Formats: sequence, structure tokens, C-alpha cells
Amino acid sequence: MVLQPSERHYGDWNHGRLGPWCSPTGSPAPLSCETGCGEGSWILVCRLLVPTQVSLLSMEEDIDTRKINNSFLRDHSYATEADIISTVEFNHTGELLATGDKGGRVVIFQREQESKNQVHRRGEYNVYSTFQSHEPEFDYLKSLEIEEKINKIRWLPQQNAAYFLLSTNDKTVKLWKVSERDKRPEGYNLKDEEGRLRDPATITTLRVPVLRPMDLMVEATPRRVFANAHTYHINSISVNSDYETYMSADDLRINLWNFEITNQSFNIVDIKPANMEELTEVITAAEFHPHHCNTFVYSSSKGTIRLCDMRASALCDRHTKFFEEPEDPSNRSFFSEIISSISDVKFSHSGRYIMTRDYLTVKVWDLNMENRPIETYQVHDYLRSKLCSLYENDCIFDKFECVWNGSDSVIMTGSYNNFFRMFDRNTKRDVTLEASRENSKPRAILKPRKVCVGGKRRKDEISVDSLDFSKKILHTAWHPSENIIAVAATNNLYIFQDKVN
Repeated sequence: MVLQPSERHYGDWNHGRLGPWCSPTGSPAPLSCETGCGEGSWILVCRLLVPTQVSLLSMEEDIDTRKINNSFLRDHSYATEADIISTVEFNHTGELLATGDKGGRVVIFQREQESKNQVHRRGEYNVYSTFQSHEPEFDYLKSLEIEEKINKIRWLPQQNAAYFLLSTNDKTVKLWKVSERDKRPEGYNLKDEEGRLRDPATITTLRVPVLRPMDLMVEATPRRVFANAHTYHINSISVNSDYETYMSADDLRINLWNFEITNQSFNIVDIKPANMEELTEVITAAEFHPHHCNTFVYSSSKGTIRLCDMRASALCDRHTKFFEEPEDPSNRSFFSEIISSISDVKFSHSGRYIMTRDYLTVKVWDLNMENRPIETYQVHDYLRSKLCSLYENDCIFDKFECVWNGSDSVIMTGSYNNFFRMFDRNTKRDVTLEASRENSKPRAILKPRKVCVGGKRRKDEISVDSLDFSKKILHTAWHPSENIIAVAATNNLYIFQDKVN
């Protein structure tokens, strides 16, 4: 069955933060195909929705039952706050794609296997597993509600037939095992076929249990629960390159965990002042180096990045390197500190560079140059004149993420009006694309968009005053080795594939 972008859905479900720290463009050119972006020709592979009220999707073609048991249809207007996608993450091979939402649910999609008859379906993803990762809780000691929202998902490299991933809400990190089962044991001696215990007096013969084939079933089971280690809300988790440890970061502290130990963690960063009135910044994101297990970075709400080496000190409050760009006094305004806050930090796959995203820009830093970034890309500079209204509606506090492509040659990040931006580091070209429900025709080619700032507006342009700030692309993911991207727009997940891929 060809995946129709408007008819694909997830399935049926059960259903004291430190705030953002603050104080009182030319026409897009197509990207170069030499860098692997197909001259900006991206095709919509599929669009997937999160439903609340669902009815079974009618199937007109013969499809694997395992593929359709979580495929449902519902009216787009029924989406609720719990359906909003809050994180997107490919696994290390790109064969699986996991999403988490504000309802505490994790949905895993599996890539279609290529067949001789349907080569074009190679990039499509279907529901593989769905499970409730976190539930809402209440801290009675602090009279604090703990949301079930999934803040981050991180995959572990696959070591055997099963898959493992970490998911976290504001307080608790869980390690999940996702495995397949296509056989079941039969022929118990002490149980009947329905699982009920038999009277031992009625057992006259002994049977050898055997394994019988069954319909393939995907099971998700929690293997570890890492709780009670964060006073403030977790904003980042990152798996170490030794695959034995991972770290979790909240607004003021970063903890190091061993995957085998759930009842204790090691505090490696603590920026909490003795007097909270002296608090000047908070931790916004953290990540391990992709190759060196002793090195990690974390960003702050002041727009700074600190690189730490765990070999230098057990408590990494003293950084090894400090990355900060001097502020231009002529551009200083009331909003300067707010828009300079870094919402995401990512190491390049090579480990040589760091990418950071603040409200208006994406910056690339060389690990060997601390005083300024080597590249700065304007994501939506046309919003600079609208910071006052964005402050009033709280949009100025939105936390956009950024991602690298597999070769570190192109970077991608989101914007408003369901726009997302791609920047080619080699040619310095950029393109603005839109993930919209109106343009979600099957295998439709995305057309570059342009925002007009005053003056005459061309037919294919959109005025900056017409932008919809309720439609925002905060979470994106890029396939680790191919030009396939996943873009989360509210409760919609769009998957695009390069035309030449």
C-alpha cells in the first residue's frame, strides 16, 4: 500500500520548572547536490498523525497485520495538548524512528524494506511499536505535579536482536527494551492452554513444553528506572561513547549514571549558588563527545558553551574550554539576553565542531577556537523587529533544536509557520521549506519558500506579518547516513526524502 500522507496515524493510547532566564534576508537558493541535498528537491514520503479519538482504518489491500494493528484514522481537529510531539530521534542505523509526545507516549516507526516491485517505498516508515513510557505523577512533599511529557529520547547502539532506548520526562529516566517475539511456549504441565493452574492430582503424564510459531509481536519492557536524582527538570540526556554510562542534565546540575546502577548517580556539574538570589544562568543542554568518553559540553542561558574533561576533576565545575561570542554593543537591547540563550547544542559526527542554536541563529564552533564561532547562520532574522510581540506571547522562549546531516556538511533547524531551514556549509547556500498539511500530497516535491519583509510581495512569498506563530518546528531529526529527515509539526510527523536519494 502506498502511504498516503493524510491517512496515516499512530494508534490508540491511554492517556517547579526554572523558566528561561531573562532580564527586565535574501531569496533562498537551492542546496548543492554535491553536499548530498539534491539541490533542495525534497519529496514528502509520509505524514503521520497522533490521534486522540480514533476509528479503525479501513484496509483495501493486503497488508501485514503487524503493520496495521496500530494504524488508525481520525479527524485532525481532535488533537489535544497530549498529542503534541516533543522529541524525534533516529536510531544509529536509521531503520527505526522514535517519537515522544506530551502525553508520555513513545511511538517507534520501522523503515519499509525495499522490494523489487516497490523500490520507491524504501523511505517509508510504518508503526513498529507503541507504548506508554511515563505517567503523570505528584510529588506530595513539594506539592508539585510531574508531567508525563517525554523531553528526550536517545537510542543505544544495537548489540543483539533487541533494541534499547532511553526516555525521560522532567524527573525520571527509563531504559526500555524493545524486542520481537514470534514463538510461544505450549504444553505446560501445571497450566492449561489458557494459563490457569491445574490440579496436580489430575496430572497423570508429563509433557515436554514446545515452542509454536505465532504472529509477530513487538514488546516494550522497562529494564531500568533512574529516578530521584534531579531537583529541577531534566532537559537533556546523552549516551556516552563507552556505552556504559550516560548523563542527565537539569537546570542546575548534570549527573553521570551507570546503566547497571539505578539507585545512585555521580554529580559532575553543579552550578547552583549558595544563595538562589545570586542565580545568573541555568544549564539549557548537554551532550557527550561522540568519540571521547571523558569529554562533554553544556550550554547556558547566557549564550555560553563549556567543554569539560572528566579526567581533570571529579566535579567539572571548572571547564576546560569556554566558548562565547562577544556581544556587539550597538545591537544591545532589552531582549539581548533572552535571544542569546542557547536552546540546543550538538557535536558534529566527526567530533571536531559544536553546533548551537539560539533564538535567531545557528552557530558552528571549532573546538580549537573559543573566542567566536566559525560560522553563523541567520534562521529568521526578519523576526528581530517583532521581538516585543514575541515576548508578549511567550514565543521568544521557544526552544528550537538543530541537527547535522550524516556528513556534517548540512545543518537543519526549525522556524515558525511550519518552516524549517537547511544551510549548506560548503556553498553557504540555504533553503526554507515548509511542512504543511495543505502541501502534503503523496510524493510531492517541496518548493522553497521566502518571507517578505515590507514592500511589494511576490506571488510565491509570504509576508512576515502573515506568519502563524502557533505553527512551529521545534524538533527535527536527520537519518545518520541518508538524506531522509523527520520533522515534527505539532501533532504531525513529516518524513521527507531527497529526490535523488
